Amino acid sequence: MKRMSKCEERKRKDDVFLFFIFTCLWSSSIGMLSPKGVNFEVQALMAIKATLEDPHGVLDNWDGDSVDPCSWTMITCSAESLVIGLGTPSQNLSGTLSPSIGNLTNLQIVLLQNNKFRGPIPKEIGRLSKLHTLDLSNNHFSGEIPPSLGHLTSLQYMKFNNNSLSGEIPLSLANLTQLSLLDLSYNNLSGPVPRFPSKTLNVLGNPSICTAESDPNCDKMTLMPMSMALNTSHDGVPVEKPRSYKLALAFGSSLGLICIIFVGLGTFFWLRRRHRELKDQNIFDVNDGHDEEVSLGNLRRFQFRELQIATNNFSSKSILGKGGFGNVYKGTLPNGTAVAVKRLKDGNAVGGERQFQTEVEMISLAVHRNLLRLYGFCMTTTEKLLVYPYMSNGSVASRLKEKPILDWGTRKRIAIGAARGLLYLHEQCDPKIIHRDVKAANILLDDYCEAVVGDFGLAKLLDHQDSHVTTAVRGTVGHIAPEYLSTGQSSEKTDVFGFGILLLELITGQRALEFGKAANQKGAMLDWVRRIHQEKKLDILVDKDLKNNYDGIELEEMVQVALLCTQYLPSHRPKMSEVIRMLQGDGLAERWEASQHIDSSKYKAQELSSSERYSDLTDDSSLLTQAIELSGPR
Repeated sequence: MKRMSKCEERKRKDDVFLFFIFTCLWSSSIGMLSPKGVNFEVQALMAIKATLEDPHGVLDNWDGDSVDPCSWTMITCSAESLVIGLGTPSQNLSGTLSPSIGNLTNLQIVLLQNNKFRGPIPKEIGRLSKLHTLDLSNNHFSGEIPPSLGHLTSLQYMKFNNNSLSGEIPLSLANLTQLSLLDLSYNNLSGPVPRFPSKTLNVLGNPSICTAESDPNCDKMTLMPMSMALNTSHDGVPVEKPRSYKLALAFGSSLGLICIIFVGLGTFFWLRRRHRELKDQNIFDVNDGHDEEVSLGNLRRFQFRELQIATNNFSSKSILGKGGFGNVYKGTLPNGTAVAVKRLKDGNAVGGERQFQTEVEMISLAVHRNLLRLYGFCMTTTEKLLVYPYMSNGSVASRLKEKPILDWGTRKRIAIGAARGLLYLHEQCDPKIIHRDVKAANILLDDYCEAVVGDFGLAKLLDHQDSHVTTAVRGTVGHIAPEYLSTGQSSEKTDVFGFGILLLELITGQRALEFGKAANQKGAMLDWVRRIHQEKKLDILVDKDLKNNYDGIELEEMVQVALLCTQYLPSHRPKMSEVIRMLQGDGLAERWEASQHIDSSKYKAQELSSSERYSDLTDDSSLLTQAIELSGPR
């Protein structure tokens, strides 16, 4: 009887322990919910939306009834479905920034630059302890910089330039020891400048920033943005000079001026002669004085002349590929490193200098083994260039045309590698990036034929003002998703469509437009693929150079994945994470079976509409010769 009591006592303890565990789990599961069952992050974002004016409807899919906001535009979430990124740059948003932003305590990046925000910067931003990037530049923010921002000890980049901020710079900001860039230029700030640990500090364009002339205590606590007057006494009062000193100074100044004129004339004629000698070679360094390196990991700022020498003055013999936004040249750096230099066609059209540098820095933070790494960049008044590592095996598009051929196993490995790169851009990169031109020409191959997604940053970099909705459709004919073509709106599912076409290019060994025309199937390429899949004649699709050296089961699986990725409705297409699993044989059968039960009449009408659109695009018209491209082959 006593033993039974002990068992019961042990069981009761176990029940209490299990109840405690259940309570903890239940509490954590509702931790993000308000008493009414609403996600706190949803509430905070809806409060932000309520104080904004959105003329282009960028935030239309922000819905207060949502369970979580991770599917909303301009929002980036972590793997745990927590909001870690808020990015609405260049969306013409106006209004005030709600203090509710302080409730998004998991935020790591806030990018609100190039809008029309007005009013004060909320002091509640100081609660965002995980924040490492804060860009509120080029808006109409006014009032003082909140001292509470000194609590953001993880902050690495802070840009408040080109606003209407006033008052003194808070001393608390000197506590931000992780800062690499602090830009407070072109505001109405006044008073002394604290000694910041930031590697790059810019306070130009603030006429009321004090100097030692105006405040004797200023030199004790500032990094001077302007030159200091040297002829001052210890108490800051100008020292009176004797008359003889003034006469000597005047004579010396006159003599010096004459010397300067002669030296200037001599230099002018020498430069003129030198210019004539070098005019044909065009190797003038036009770096506009910006020859410093950017302190951001391994990202380097190259001098223009350095890249001219590396590419033999951008010789036509060094061209690796040509695209809609410029040519790519092979170059060799002084240390022997082979690089690929992308020279943008119209450097002035890319955007402002500061914006270009910021965007390049943000893109450089996207690091993955299946993404093309950015070595550095060059920026002058007339030139903008990007420097990448040289890919010895070129692009998939060029490699499919060369010998020895890519075997079937290599092609499948390329498909999985490219999918992993896109998965990182869509679901793991912060903020997420939509490529918008996924094709064989933009998938590069390293020494071991590993797939490397290239040009993934150009959509963000070169079309910054239209990062979500654009009226100018960019991409390559034959790879453009139907909803992007008709509405100009792109999403991750736009890239999934392009990836489906890439799979067909790997299978056939031909460009998208080529294998449709080869079968005399103008305008109905995907319908043709569907038909031969139903007829089980997939051998018609396979690259003839493979000569039956492929796995028939893997071929059918890859064709099914391609057809799932190219479904007409974006919502029917899988995510890249699902694509990778299906390419590895996990869940494909169930997904394919489900796709066959879609409302056939409605779906067929939509597919016909898609074919008609592609019929127009694949016609032998001037559009084909112009072939709108975001970027060309490397």
